[in-house]
Amino acid sequence: MKHRRIPKRRVAVAGAGIAALVAAGVTFQTANASTDAPDLVPQTLSVAKAGNLASTLTKDLGADSAGSYYDAKAHHLVVNVLNEDAARTAEAAGAKARVVTNSLAALKSARTTLKSDASIPGTSWATDPATNKVVVTADRTVDGAALSKLSKVVDGLGAKAELKRSQGEFKPLVAGGDAITGSGGRCSLGFNVVKGGQPYFITAGHCTEAISTWSDSSGQEIGTNEQSSFPDNDFGLVKYTADVPHPSEVDLYNGSAQAITKAGDATVGMQVTRSGSTTQVHDGTVTGLDATVNYGNGDIVNGLIQTDVCAEPGDSGGSLFSGDTAIGLTSGGSGDCSSGGETFFQPVTEALSTFGAEIG
Repeated sequence: MKHRRIPKRRVAVAGAGIAALVAAGVTFQTANASTDAPDLVPQTLSVAKAGNLASTLTKDLGADSAGSYYDAKAHHLVVNVLNEDAARTAEAAGAKARVVTNSLAALKSARTTLKSDASIPGTSWATDPATNKVVVTADRTVDGAALSKLSKVVDGLGAKAELKRSQGEFKPLVAGGDAITGSGGRCSLGFNVVKGGQPYFITAGHCTEAISTWSDSSGQEIGTNEQSSFPDNDFGLVKYTADVPHPSEVDLYNGSAQAITKAGDATVGMQVTRSGSTTQVHDGTVTGLDATVNYGNGDIVNGLIQTDVCAEPGDSGGSLFSGDTAIGLTSGGSGDCSSGGETFFQPVTEALSTFGAEIG
């Protein structure tokens, strides 16, 4: 594939983060509606309104809430609940309700067990509301004793977890080359932001941990690191040192750009787009939230957005967005843009909050 280099016009976006929605799914089950009350038709909602409703219902239902996700085909919010009373509350608010077995507390306990007993390089796990389980994924490097150990732990969790395999290898997506470059590496500029009235950009933390001074594709130095967080998180803040344009938009690699007007929360089922300097623009779906990924060598990152959008080395730090709303920073994953795979993103709202920055 022929890739166009990024000109001086900078790729730009701003923040996003995690809503109170967990994991992914595209198989939607019929809600368990109350038999002594009339059926309520779920409201047709945008992703943003579904996220707001999910946050409200999470608070209203308390321990009776078991996660939720967005049905992008029907434009409904699907809410998992533990009993019929909670189902009626969710339906009255405009959601589609499903009565499930596993509570969020039970699924959280399963995640805690995985962290303590099966923290193995090449693995990830995230809660899946479609199956009401924690889905554990092992990449192709996990085999032998490590795979046996992982399988034993997952089996011990019973109906709370399931194990899947990935044909790729989980790794941070960084490579030598152009785009935003430093000594020995290339990443992708994520989002232009403002802090204290001054221009900055944010990118992946595993990029800023390795590289401290950044240049654009022409070789002009454009910025130096101010803050960096990796592992656990995966975000870094870079202060512009050159007078270059930094509009609030994302390069679409077709001569146009997507304007970014706000930050938003990722929602399971949300349709998203990623822009990066290696593979340019690709679309996909959010399949999980609050994911934990073990990249190996002690590099464990928590609280990530999981998607089926492809990415390759050099795309790290690039923009994940939905329409004019910024969602995340490319962290890493497995696979490539010829065969697919999983890709994980750092929620941007967490980075903005940590840095005290806002959309530029």
